[in-house]
Amino acid sequence: MSSQVRVRFAPSPTGPLHIGGVRTALYNYLFAKQQGGDFILRIEDTDSQRFVPGAEEYIIEALTWLGLNFDEGTHVGGQYGPYRQSDRKHIYKEYVDILLNKGAAYMAFDTPAELDAKRAEIENFQYDASTRGLMKNSLTLSQEEVQTLIDKGENYVVRFKIEPNEDITVDDLIRGKVVINSSELDDKVLFKSADNLPTYHLANIVDDHLMEISHVIRGEEWLPSAPLHVLLYRAFGWTDIMPKFTHLALLLKPDGKGKLSKRDGDRLGFPVFPLLWTDPKTQEVSSGYRESGYLPSAVVNFLALLGWNPGNDQEIMSMEELIKLFSIERCSKSGAKFDFEKGKWFNHQYIQATSNEELAKLFEPILQKEGVNAKVEYIETVVGLIKERANLIPDLWDQSSFFFKAPDSYDEKVIKKRWKEDSSAQISELSDVLNAISDFSAHNQEEIVKQWIEDKGYHLGNIMNAFRLAIVGESKGPHMFDITATIGKEETLNRLKTAISKIEYKA
Repeated sequence: MSSQVRVRFAPSPTGPLHIGGVRTALYNYLFAKQQGGDFILRIEDTDSQRFVPGAEEYIIEALTWLGLNFDEGTHVGGQYGPYRQSDRKHIYKEYVDILLNKGAAYMAFDTPAELDAKRAEIENFQYDASTRGLMKNSLTLSQEEVQTLIDKGENYVVRFKIEPNEDITVDDLIRGKVVINSSELDDKVLFKSADNLPTYHLANIVDDHLMEISHVIRGEEWLPSAPLHVLLYRAFGWTDIMPKFTHLALLLKPDGKGKLSKRDGDRLGFPVFPLLWTDPKTQEVSSGYRESGYLPSAVVNFLALLGWNPGNDQEIMSMEELIKLFSIERCSKSGAKFDFEKGKWFNHQYIQATSNEELAKLFEPILQKEGVNAKVEYIETVVGLIKERANLIPDLWDQSSFFFKAPDSYDEKVIKKRWKEDSSAQISELSDVLNAISDFSAHNQEEIVKQWIEDKGYHLGNIMNAFRLAIVGESKGPHMFDITATIGKEETLNRLKTAISKIEYKA
């Protein structure tokens, strides 16, 4: 086996990629890149019954969007391919036969009905050393009987033969030594003749060996299968080149106990998938981080700190910084609560740090959807004025729509509070003052208008609040003179005229 670090992310194409799976992929990527190693995508699609069309493409698109680029995989190739398990099924039968010939595995011909009957008969039934002698398999049948069943085309599975009462040690880079007694394990199915495909347990081991995987970094839900994998490596005689295991703690619900689920996202209003997903069967649409207006760098930064810390108080980190600082040793043994509000905070920070040019490009599709056709330079100016108020990309429209469209209505609560009895007359005067200004820059407007207010003895707050209502339609937005300088003199005067004619004083 190569001494180079080689890690794999090995999802099953059974639906959209959960955000917990994204974090697993991220940790694999960070570890590989820090160690100068390779990051490999392997698609584990041996469970043909659960295959979902489009899921593999979704996984690749999602991870590419996040900047997790693979060195090898189904879409980029590589010398260890093919990288889709259904394209490798000719390989696995050879390794099944090795185990059978060694006596480390056996054929089982039990039908689903026979298995159900045994479960009903024996409480907490497990197919293992204590029960396999009661079942229909190559350990209880003669060679002639086995061959007759095979010749008749009877379906069978190949089970791994686990010897009882042996302590199996799994060396985990986060959890240390994990010891599980073999009697707790059942004789797992490794291969099914019905579709001539291996199960996860066999294919996973064979592929990790043949692809020279050095480290297996995966979720803690796979920890119970680790002892079986250790035994399989032993059975094949690969103990000297066994990969190092790391089992990551779960992402937990934002509130309550348990693993983060899609239901939590639906209930609390946040995505649990990286991209929008439309179920091909039900057509149910699930939101995604990309479509919700998150920046990929913010999602990466947010996820990296859910279960790992850099050893200092730094929170905002680029991909390069994450790669430099990442270490398995600083990954937590306990689960991390999924604080989606913190995720918004990260996105807010990244929006502030993104150039106006880049944000304008992300904003343009939203503007087009709203029927707005504006020059790029204008969009960039607007974005620069309001991005500090945005947590998500769609917030840019919420915070800036009045830059592109004059208000067609006025907030009634604001009218009652801010539009005084003399506001119409004062705004009319203000209109004349603004009309006389040749240099319509924000700074020049502000100096002249504030001097006018002072000279007239008007109340500054009353004038500016009514001014904002007339231009914006409500009490929001950046500095007033930045707004008027951006929309220009003609548009400003038109809006003031419209407001005077439409807004009525409410005593």
